[in-house]
Amino acid sequence: MKLKKLATAFLAGLTFLGVTLTSAPKALATSSSNTHTLNSAYVVYGAGTSQEARQNLAKVFETDSSFKTLTATAADYNKYIANGSSNTTDAAMISSVAIAPGDPGSGVKVNIKDYNGSNNITQVTSQQYAMVAQMAGVTDVSIVVTANRPVSGESALTGVYKALAEDGVSLNTENTATANEMLSATQPAINANKDDATYPGKLMAAVGDVSKQLAQQKQDNQELATKQDIEDMLNKALADRGIQDQTTSEQVTQISGALVNFQNSPISSSKTYINNVTNTINNVKDSTGNLMNKAKDWANSAQAKEAVEQAKSWFTRFIEWIKSLFN
Repeated sequence: MKLKKLATAFLAGLTFLGVTLTSAPKALATSSSNTHTLNSAYVVYGAGTSQEARQNLAKVFETDSSFKTLTATAADYNKYIANGSSNTTDAAMISSVAIAPGDPGSGVKVNIKDYNGSNNITQVTSQQYAMVAQMAGVTDVSIVVTANRPVSGESALTGVYKALAEDGVSLNTENTATANEMLSATQPAINANKDDATYPGKLMAAVGDVSKQLAQQKQDNQELATKQDIEDMLNKALADRGIQDQTTSEQVTQISGALVNFQNSPISSSKTYINNVTNTINNVKDSTGNLMNKAKDWANSAQAKEAVEQAKSWFTRFIEWIKSLFN
């Protein structure tokens, strides 16, 4: 009995200190929620990049030996982005990414880095990548995107999804395809406001606001919003972010169509999505330019993550030992 009281007091002390422990590993705890993070760090090269280009890309990414190397192929693009409807070839897969675990609750942060002094991602912004990845079910990660020659950047998230798959997570392809539709739907508005560096962050924050509201309503068992309801919600969100006058009715209609599909996708039923998207909204709302993540370097982040995971593993085994004493 004394041992049981001691163990109970120990657990209570950990809770008081803000430490919450469960017997389930993190990967298992998130697998049913439609939202996922990583256990390892990865660098994923587009299949259309040469070995020489990859050596230069590695310098841009500033990765180290702890990063696992993968290749994103046309088949991956067809699976995760195009939902089986693309004729893209491996040679067209140029965008490359590096991705590493972030701190719990950090959401998604994305940097677009120059290659030989040039930003070769010609259309998609860091803020678009971040919110779209979150809507696909990716969370608490830091991503770097680059390319060795000019590309629109639309296929870059293929590498992110490939890394999650390698990490043992089966992303729902309906979620990834719907998220990519949002990437395309927001592009005309982004292109029309290129002179305003704050616009991408505000637009994607507004999109996140509406997605959060739709997910909450769905999980509260309210009637699904109509497209007109969603347009009204988006207009309000744009007004709250101060960019309604910069976004045309045609652009609102296009984005709302993608939000309708988001509402119907599995990710909108995820209870963890609401908190996770809030974190990414906070990341994008005031960000400008290509560098959302101000972390010093990948190596320290990867090492810190490894230390955290080792500590979690030790605590999990310890708690399981305590529980066994009561059986």
